[in-house]
Amino acid sequence: MKSQRQIGIKATYMRGGTSKGVFFVPEDLPASAQKDVKLRDAILLRVIGSPDPYVKQIDGMGGATSSTSKVVLVSPSTRPDCDVDYLFGAVSIDTPVVDWSGNCGNLTSAVGPFAIARGLVAAPQDGGVAVVRIWQANIGKKIVAHVPIAGGEVQEVGDFELDGVTFPAAEIKLEFLDPGADEDSEGGAMFPTGHMIDRVEIPGVGTIEATLINAGNPTIFIDAATVGLKGNELQDAVNSDAEFLARCEAIRSQCAVAMGLSATAEEATAKRPHTPKLAFVSKPLDYIASSGKSVAAIDIDILARIMSMGKLHHAMTGTGAVAIAVAASIPGTLVSRSLPAGSLPVVRFGHPSGTLSVGATAEKVQGAWTVTKAIMSRSARRLMDGQVFVPES
Repeated sequence: MKSQRQIGIKATYMRGGTSKGVFFVPEDLPASAQKDVKLRDAILLRVIGSPDPYVKQIDGMGGATSSTSKVVLVSPSTRPDCDVDYLFGAVSIDTPVVDWSGNCGNLTSAVGPFAIARGLVAAPQDGGVAVVRIWQANIGKKIVAHVPIAGGEVQEVGDFELDGVTFPAAEIKLEFLDPGADEDSEGGAMFPTGHMIDRVEIPGVGTIEATLINAGNPTIFIDAATVGLKGNELQDAVNSDAEFLARCEAIRSQCAVAMGLSATAEEATAKRPHTPKLAFVSKPLDYIASSGKSVAAIDIDILARIMSMGKLHHAMTGTGAVAIAVAASIPGTLVSRSLPAGSLPVVRFGHPSGTLSVGATAEKVQGAWTVTKAIMSRSARRLMDGQVFVPES
């Protein structure tokens, strides 16, 4: 007879940027799960409430969206130049998959605060800012978080407003160091095909233009018009269109093959739904954001939308923002082609929930573009701290 007990696992539920996730220190997981990644993933799926054929995650901590079906593992770093190692898992809602292939830029903002709260990193007692050096283990990149401190604790409340998040909080500045991939990274160089813009044949769709870039996460940029969008659409306009979503997945999965990330399009769909991301860009247009806020074309440089785990994201993924910043700073990409000046070191883009400014430092070295840093601001807050429960069986 199977055990009818539940076991409690120490965890913290956090908002980071426009995402939420359940955070763990690996040593708090059951001992057997620390050694067996399949068991670890089975436990994390159960924590979140996946797989759920109802697509609601009622029996778990997930919120039934790609932005809220996430897990994070944070541990002391073994690297001398970093304080903590950060491993991110995107949990599929309706299939038994935890995708560890990429980073979550939004939840990155919560890693420093979590590490300080759990005693993995010391906070300066005289206030100011704690600099937390993060090793992003999924993609092998270093990120520096500047976390505000007050009274020896993380300052979580403040007046920094982030479109896509209802309440203001304290600003956390993030520096993504060397965000472009190199030859040793999965998928190869920053431009894995060697081209700024590729023409990719998509079965059932046709030949499309795309910028395939490894920056933040592997990302595919296409013109919004390629899939029949104006570029200022909100979630409700596209997420109920099954044919549109299938066409987007066909593009995403085939481009994953072109980027060297999957052997076949079918493998990309089944085993790595989190990356690469598919994003649409277009020239500025006026629109009303999901909050009811008016966004004027004159106030932004470009429009951007991104797909996440098969659906249009309600705002913008953090790594998507990094990819936009990098692609915008390099002339000749599909993103910079949509900008009035051809490329910009700092770009303000419109997304479904409002606007966001991001920047990147790019330079051409021996004929090849390199990006030393991408910068953006986010906020984070603890929502719950204690235990999550899963059936022992």
